[in-house]
Amino acid sequence: MKILVAGGAGFVGSHLCDALVEDGHHVLCADNLVTGSARNIEQLRKHTRFQYLHHDITQPLDVACDAIFSLASPASPVGYREHAVPTLRVNSLGTMNLLELAERQGARFLLASTSEVYGDPQVHPQPETYWGNVNPNGRRACYDEGKRFAEAATMEWQRSRGVDARIVRIFNTYGPRNALNDGRVMPNFITQALCGEPLTVYGDGSHTRSFCYVSDLVAGLLAAMFSDAANGEVYNLGNPDEFAIKELAQVVLEIVGGRAEIAYEPLRFSDDPTRRRPDITKARTELGWDVTVPLRQGLARTIAWYRTQIQAPAAVGA
Repeated sequence: MKILVAGGAGFVGSHLCDALVEDGHHVLCADNLVTGSARNIEQLRKHTRFQYLHHDITQPLDVACDAIFSLASPASPVGYREHAVPTLRVNSLGTMNLLELAERQGARFLLASTSEVYGDPQVHPQPETYWGNVNPNGRRACYDEGKRFAEAATMEWQRSRGVDARIVRIFNTYGPRNALNDGRVMPNFITQALCGEPLTVYGDGSHTRSFCYVSDLVAGLLAAMFSDAANGEVYNLGNPDEFAIKELAQVVLEIVGGRAEIAYEPLRFSDDPTRRRPDITKARTELGWDVTVPLRQGLARTIAWYRTQIQAPAAVGA
């Protein structure tokens, strides 16, 4: 198949491109490198079934394709706060441009949405039927509401224009190629621990997150895209094992070793979700998908990659 991966030079997108090429597909990676990196796809550049296109999907795109993965958006607080208006544009105009391309080409479509559409949830764990508790005026709104709009657009193209489309809501994902200055808790902790700096925990560390290794997430994306029954459906993809942030900090310290400690700081944002855990019953039942990589195993792989990226303490945030 000819497959377009919008945002294919990003953390998740590059791993997805790897998997698609390995499976024998022809892959067109479109990315403007605002938060993606050319280094993430360097291993694919000379492959005959891979092509890179420097393109901003807020501008129309006309290419031949059989399937479209829509992953083009800043996804970390650092990324979407620095690029707030572009985040709104890529999730609105960009999503609609890709949906129109899917309609013209008769291509299957997958929107990579986010667990952030649930906001600070009042239902726990979060099933796909939960509508969320999102602050439309908060500092996260450019991303949270941008993705909620993208979901609405995807379902309207599916219902009224016949596009074969599905939505996946991605929960916290980690692994190699997750940028050191990403701003999310996992890269922050690993980078700080490797550099011998205190691990910064905001609040009392009781906030929870669920961490999915990137290879498991990619397997879920592929399962959702290539399932005929997924047309018009929404799936949570993430690890249902829930960890308090202070627990994660301790595990990172144990694996890294050294003398780094934990430093507690005030919460940054009042609307920071206090709990996050996916209900993945639907993905398990309908897609036959589940997580396979335990946290400690995934962390060991991720930390090994981060060690190759950090040359000295001054490299933090580089």
